[in-house]
Amino acid sequence: MAKLTKNQKEALSKIDRNKLYSLQEASALVKDITKAKFDASVDIAVRLGVDPRKANQMVRGVVTLPHGTGKDVKVLALVTPDKEAEAKEAGADYVGLDEYLEKIKGGWTDVDVIVTMPSVMGKLGPLGRVLGPRGLMPNPKTGTVTMDIAKAVSDVKAGKIDFKVDKTGIVHAAIGKVSFSADKISDNALELLETLKKMKPTAAKGVYMKSIYMSSTMSPSIQLDTKVV
Repeated sequence: MAKLTKNQKEALSKIDRNKLYSLQEASALVKDITKAKFDASVDIAVRLGVDPRKANQMVRGVVTLPHGTGKDVKVLALVTPDKEAEAKEAGADYVGLDEYLEKIKGGWTDVDVIVTMPSVMGKLGPLGRVLGPRGLMPNPKTGTVTMDIAKAVSDVKAGKIDFKVDKTGIVHAAIGKVSFSADKISDNALELLETLKKMKPTAAKGVYMKSIYMSSTMSPSIQLDTKVV
């Protein structure tokens, strides 16, 4: 078993394992126990009472965090020439089509989000094996396949994130940075949790939100009271 560092021991000593924390308490505590020398991400993990193997219990969607993610999101807009100016004005970091498709074929994936148009999706199909595992394949359900390229780009830049329940029934999402105030972390977490609550599949029976944990990149996890939403 790996030996705990002094900071890890100190962090663990501040967490009451028998307590279910409120959002505000957890948001303040995650800041207090994170001693990383960089601006660590704050993450939420929500275990849902769903069976992701069944299509009618799949939970996937998007949410715009009120205070953004704190991350400089790099956006690639794969668009036809008539949409290039629109994408650039909205803040896309990379704009084009065929030249970027060739770069992706060669293994280039140095972006966080790809937005595109319905007419271009056919060209992206063969790149599924490159983009799929990295979560970069555009999807109409997440608003990244649209004719309104400007809105898609600006939404992503403003803090829109997409989430999807994994095969174990857990939704993982980054909801900010440790440098955020506790209030901003709490607000962002609540926005995600309320969105998840609204998306409860009708086919899901029993307890929907089974557990919620908050942590930072370098901290132990803090268990939240599921009644926060």
